[in-house]
Amino acid sequence: METPVGLGQEIAACRICVESPKGAILPHEPRPVVVLSSSAIIRIIGQAPGTRVHASGRPFTDPSGERLRQWMGVDDATFYDSRKIAITPMGFCFPGLDAKGGDLPPRKECAEHWHDRVDALMPQIELVLLIGQYAQHHYLKEKKSKTLTETVKNWREIMASGEGNAGKGPVIIPLPHPSWRNNGWIRKNPWFTEELLPELQTRIEKLLKAG
Repeated sequence: METPVGLGQEIAACRICVESPKGAILPHEPRPVVVLSSSAIIRIIGQAPGTRVHASGRPFTDPSGERLRQWMGVDDATFYDSRKIAITPMGFCFPGLDAKGGDLPPRKECAEHWHDRVDALMPQIELVLLIGQYAQHHYLKEKKSKTLTETVKNWREIMASGEGNAGKGPVIIPLPHPSWRNNGWIRKNPWFTEELLPELQTRIEKLLKAG
């Protein structure tokens, strides 16, 4: 039977995007950053590690992580407690930078090779946070709208369509990326701070207390 430790060891040794990449080879040594868990009830699915996370080997050790923890209403100790929270980005390794100095998209190899196994390994998850368009495209499929703004704005419908309350699957909440580059987006969409975040924090608090 597959376990988080066993699968984590396989992922840590992954070199697919160097040895048999789809497209350009990864421009540096792979360093997968993922947190698997057999007991976590919250799962964060983001984009891919950035330069700081690639250096630290720990997810969200950057300003985006600070903001995400604020959004969730949790401290560092809770966020990094793998008994409570699993972190599985769409791309496990830092994908490199584009010509303008921004992060490249997550490597497709990760989702194609690993995510089905990761999904199957954690059936106990009750709440999934889909951060950014790549995670939303992969997991929401027909429930995803044309734009990230429309998708996140439909958070109530997406959350209600989850079967977590019936014990058949997790509740899903879509979020924008917590990058400080999205300050303008947050200002233009006050409902995110006024309506979505309070609901998110309330749900997380209840889950963590119950767990």
